[in-house]
Amino acid sequence: MTKTKTTPAQALLAWYDRHRRVLPWRAPKGRRADPYHVWLSEIMLQQTTVQAVASYYRKFLERWPTVEALAAAPLDEVLAAWAGLGYYARARNLHKCANVVAKERGGKFPEVAAELKTLPGIGDYTAGAIAAIAFDQPEAAMDANAERVVARLFAMNEPLPGGKPRLLALGRTLVPQKRAGDFAQAMMDLGSAICTIKRPACQNCPLAEGCVARAKGIAETLPLKTPKAARPLKRGAAFVAIKDGAVLLVKRPEKGLLAGMLEPPLGPWTEKFPARDAALAQAPFAAEWKKLPGLVRHGFTHFELEIEVWRAEVDGRGKPGHDGKGKWVAREKLSDVALPTVMRKIITHALPDDGPLFA
Repeated sequence: MTKTKTTPAQALLAWYDRHRRVLPWRAPKGRRADPYHVWLSEIMLQQTTVQAVASYYRKFLERWPTVEALAAAPLDEVLAAWAGLGYYARARNLHKCANVVAKERGGKFPEVAAELKTLPGIGDYTAGAIAAIAFDQPEAAMDANAERVVARLFAMNEPLPGGKPRLLALGRTLVPQKRAGDFAQAMMDLGSAICTIKRPACQNCPLAEGCVARAKGIAETLPLKTPKAARPLKRGAAFVAIKDGAVLLVKRPEKGLLAGMLEPPLGPWTEKFPARDAALAQAPFAAEWKKLPGLVRHGFTHFELEIEVWRAEVDGRGKPGHDGKGKWVAREKLSDVALPTVMRKIITHALPDDGPLFA
């Protein structure tokens, strides 16, 4: 009697049943995942590590346990809770999506990827992940880990990101009709623990027997990636005003980079730092501004930023705000407002001797 050959999906699922990670958003074995939990975690995990997301996920779920609760929350509160996680357009789309699901769909997420992609902030990968993990639809969830596994399994030599459509097509050929959600999570776990970027542990891989890249000895070189262009460097000045222990913050425009977030007043970002007189002309008001030693550096997706920090102490009768639009935030309340990471760095640089500012 001929023995039936084990498929890659069967081999991977058998491995997953023994080695699956325990994650805050992952349903226990044998239980259906909550679509709200899956969606929330997948949005947070976009371009962010599991380690960074875990605490944010727990806090969000404790504060807003349902999609209806999240939809009812003011956007500023959602942005403040997201502060430090980065890529803030995700938070704005998270809030928009929650409103659509809560108010237009009766609190129910669509079950198929095509419908999920019509919601704010949900693209191909996220739609596939939600459909598979929350609804067991046979969809490929191609995150960076899964892409690496598939590229090596088939020895695909087309560089990314141009090769993503082909990689997705190859990934779809592996997805089983049953346990698609477990398969998607197994691919993520395999890429995280075994099929790593460097020094993959091929000897421990359940897919090693059929891996073309391993057979050719090229696993560590895949997937190929098109070289990234060098990111330009921008420079500018920030003005941290302090009054009775409070810091002056202003709100950024509702569109563009870090939209709707708070910041200390900033000058424009250009190729060079402003000279002293030019910098003082950018200050929110006249005061005894002192430039602090050192710089604040921060990397954005498309450019690098260097900031010189100016600080001024303002007495109790000082300026009420910045053009009437700013607000003074007490030091102990800084962790509660929507301050992105770069602005937290700037304030920390201006208040280095006052102890930890942000939890």
